[in-house]
Amino acid sequence: MGSGDGGGIVHLGHGGDQGLAALDARIIGCRACPRLVEWREEVARTRRAAFADEEYWGRPVPGFGPPDAALLIIGLAPAAHGGNRTGRMFTGDRSGDVLYAALHDVGLASRGTAVGLDDGLELYGVRITSPVHCAPPANKPTPEERDTCRPWLVGELELLRPSLRAVIVLGAFGWQATLPALAAAGWDVPRPRPVFGHGIHVPLDGLDLFGCFHVSQRNTFTGRLTPAMLREVLRTAARAAGLSITS
Repeated sequence: MGSGDGGGIVHLGHGGDQGLAALDARIIGCRACPRLVEWREEVARTRRAAFADEEYWGRPVPGFGPPDAALLIIGLAPAAHGGNRTGRMFTGDRSGDVLYAALHDVGLASRGTAVGLDDGLELYGVRITSPVHCAPPANKPTPEERDTCRPWLVGELELLRPSLRAVIVLGAFGWQATLPALAAAGWDVPRPRPVFGHGIHVPLDGLDLFGCFHVSQRNTFTGRLTPAMLREVLRTAARAAGLSITS
């Protein structure tokens, strides 16, 4: 996949910074899904009034975090005025506010807020990505768009495999996208496929897979996902990944 391309498994050699940097560069140039390209670029042109003076990213948003991450967090897709504006996963929106605050609370992030690419935020042993890299209308990618974007996730998993020990998937959409990507990247995923649920734990060969409700405003505002619930999943997955955390 690349600019204008679609489909096919992405193979970029073994893990490491160079491999992930090459993958990220190809993701940023992708124009494979016409509906998503049109939407993300329209949002970047018209902008939200609160960000009228900012230049939007308006492109696919690559993953964020170190190339030797032991824990991978998989979301859904960039937010129209979050990652699509800032160019970084879960940055500049309320979902990101919840996620990064929790990561900081348990010792996996250098700060509890994420506002832009130059804010100095660092993740410790954690990388964040999504199964769809472009902001979708109404936050709802189509199954076809999910499947078209899957090779990027497969490639990212392949590159992270030497260090990766645990994965947290946020929400049912991400779960449905992640299971076939894990299988394509070489993990033995059981059949029938495990059903998503908050707190679910699926041991794979050398990898612990966890489910967590998504950090969407709907879930966090209604209390379906509380900060304590999120921190518990993060701590459990971090321990499985062998990462140092705060109690």
